[in-house]
Amino acid sequence: MQAQFWRRLLASHVLHCSQLFDGEHLLEDQLVHVEQGRISRVVACPESPGEGVPSVPLLVPGLVDLQVNGGGGVLFNEAPTLATLETMAAAHRAGGTVGFLPTLISGRREEIAAAIDAVAAATNAGSPGVLGIHLEGPWLNQSRRGAHAGARLDVPTQEDVALCSSLVRGKTLVTLAPEIAGEDTIRALAARGVIVCGGHSEADLECTRRALQAGMSGFTHLFNAMPPLLSRDPGMVGAALTEDDAWFGIIADGHHVHPVTVRAAVRAKQPARAVLVTDAMSTVGAPDATFRLADAEVALRDGRLSMPDGTLAGAHLDMLSAVNNVARFADIDWFEAVRMGSLYPARALGLEAELGRVAAGYRASFLVLGAQRMLRETWVDGVRYVIAAD
Repeated sequence: MQAQFWRRLLASHVLHCSQLFDGEHLLEDQLVHVEQGRISRVVACPESPGEGVPSVPLLVPGLVDLQVNGGGGVLFNEAPTLATLETMAAAHRAGGTVGFLPTLISGRREEIAAAIDAVAAATNAGSPGVLGIHLEGPWLNQSRRGAHAGARLDVPTQEDVALCSSLVRGKTLVTLAPEIAGEDTIRALAARGVIVCGGHSEADLECTRRALQAGMSGFTHLFNAMPPLLSRDPGMVGAALTEDDAWFGIIADGHHVHPVTVRAAVRAKQPARAVLVTDAMSTVGAPDATFRLADAEVALRDGRLSMPDGTLAGAHLDMLSAVNNVARFADIDWFEAVRMGSLYPARALGLEAELGRVAAGYRASFLVLGAQRMLRETWVDGVRYVIAAD
């Protein structure tokens, strides 16, 4: 499989785009040249694109998901292996994802080590789509643990910091509760290049601001598993919405956050700091309606994943659906919604010179859309995956 991927990667392609959204502007009649997995140039098309050059209706940057727990019937927690990552990548390519962070939900130390090893194997092998790892927990607040197993929550040690920052190739994002992990831990992780996000937390505004000063840069699934914004106690949500340099992830599935609340958050935040995530579980791209998370059964009903007590447990959501939802919920331009799912998450990872645009030098990771903006093809590093015909 890897040999076939590399042969396809080295191929050259030219695409004629009736419309091209390059991440900044919507352009007409453009030729996109792809060589060795990168975009070599984008030029205006002459009167005829040339014999044998395929024409596509609309091409946009590929989507980047910072929080993917599973897909295709598998869950990263249950089997942190290269095979699991390849299954997840294939499932999410069908929803427009060209790059993602497989997410481990409050793992024990040996599970964290196994997950990092699996991601290292994927990035070293050039497995398409795997950008790094997201460790969500275990340094979380018990009172805001949500679907995380309480017995797995812990406080960090120096050895834990070293383990969680040990991935050499690829990005590492850690979600923690600042009041549990402490500023020294945040500072140590940030110094090692880890992207630190606040979440599953009871932190008040001042605690959150101190965490941001220590090196925390973002917030995981805004509004969920954190205190609400109150008139005299803005808390973590208030910091996320008002601190200029911080970004937040938000789940636009209509279950985690009310559409009106999504609209308020997107409008309150300066451009480029509101990021779409899916928090997707194994049901995405699979017929399964139930699965187990630790010792609990999670069931899918009416598009909502929940545990027997009603607690939300991830989302049944793909990135292109999230883009379409947030455009509708927030009443924003659809191409701005695309940025929320492509350029802005790439920027959160420090990959804005690699992903999120269709321009010379960028990875050839983009989407071909047909009628009604239905996904036809997902391209990852110059490799074409046919999703559906018009």
